[in-house]
Amino acid sequence: MSSRIYPSLLTAAVLVASAGGLRITTAADAVKPGDTLTGKDALGDWTTDAPGVRRKLTIAELATPYDTPSAKNNPKVVKRPQGAWPKAPEGFEVTEFATGLNNPRVIARAPNGDLFVVESRANRVSVLRDADGDGKPELNQVFATGLARPFGIAFYPLGANPEYVYVGNTDSVVRFPYQNGDTKARGAAETIIKDIPSGNEQVGGGGHWTRDLEFSPDGKTLYVSVGSRSNVTDDDSEKRRAVILAFDPDGKNERIYASGIRNPVGLATHPKTGQLWTSVNERDGLGDNLVPDYITHVEPDGFYGWPWYYIGAHQDPRHEGKHLELKSKVIVPDVLLQSHSASLDLAFYNGEQFPEAYRNDAFASEHGSWNRSHRTGYKVIRVPMKEGKATGEYEDFLVGFVTHDGDVWGRPVGVAVAKDGALLVTDDASGTVWRVAYVGKK
Repeated sequence: MSSRIYPSLLTAAVLVASAGGLRITTAADAVKPGDTLTGKDALGDWTTDAPGVRRKLTIAELATPYDTPSAKNNPKVVKRPQGAWPKAPEGFEVTEFATGLNNPRVIARAPNGDLFVVESRANRVSVLRDADGDGKPELNQVFATGLARPFGIAFYPLGANPEYVYVGNTDSVVRFPYQNGDTKARGAAETIIKDIPSGNEQVGGGGHWTRDLEFSPDGKTLYVSVGSRSNVTDDDSEKRRAVILAFDPDGKNERIYASGIRNPVGLATHPKTGQLWTSVNERDGLGDNLVPDYITHVEPDGFYGWPWYYIGAHQDPRHEGKHLELKSKVIVPDVLLQSHSASLDLAFYNGEQFPEAYRNDAFASEHGSWNRSHRTGYKVIRVPMKEGKATGEYEDFLVGFVTHDGDVWGRPVGVAVAKDGALLVTDDASGTVWRVAYVGKK
């Protein structure tokens, strides 16, 4: 693997001689699979994305607050242009697994191989089943309706024969009785946690609304992610927010597992170490390159800085002088990502279809920026692991959702490993579940 520096990448475009004169080419043309972008080059934007390109960000690359204006650059979501298709590394094939879904977000595999997809805007969960293994579901069945902005989903008890499907609403956790193969809930929802801080403005909540779910390997603890209500406010409205909460499986015995995590959108457990990991949206308003989103293992009782500090002992200037006693306690995350990428769901690769080098690596969806003058995100990344620990790099795995004009036709959200080892990715902009399978290099 090579490691190169490209001093002109941040200018985004280069003039190249051709038979017809000069043409403009994006910075991505200068980047090759296997290259590792470091330093300021790693900060780049979508024009430097390409399958197999790696980035490694460190504390040394942290920008100075307000070194650029704080941009409001929401994406223009357009219909997928003719011929546009997600791009994966050589040897991988991308196909449509399912289309026509309504705001598909988290996707989770049941022990029997069925795929449960949360359609958040429709307030429902659906089941997709590929019975014949052809890479297309023969069954698409609504499992449960009447939910409240659902996001996270989990099966309990762990193992081959779960008895419940848990769903994380924005203001509660409910569960449905379940047996392998059920395509409709066999009973009404049972509310086991009823007072999670809400993401619903109509009931006095607001802010980050996603609530992901994950059980500990021993099945004794249910983790629930709760994002902040605000960007950087530290008043009473943030009580029990910007945290990962822990409960007994019946919803009792609430405690805070980790705190200071602005929006821990995705939760996943490393298949070998059993450690909890999270994918995090950091704060806005400090410029294009602050604050990096991140992916990290979660320390019990760990404090990650929000809202007073970020990425270790860096104090947010909007809270100058506050809580100096916490400065030395802020944990530096394992993997820093391009700022404002909006890192959402994550999953560890525990299948056998991909090459051996991918086993137990993490995959995370980057939904895409709005608080950055040059877009970042809109892709799925791979987070390499070595003996259960992140190397600090991350690699572009699935890209191509941004048009040449900078508009966006796809926004990845959920990631899951199918029974056959393919990687499934939900895209809430086009209402699609994409399937990425390894077919071998030609």
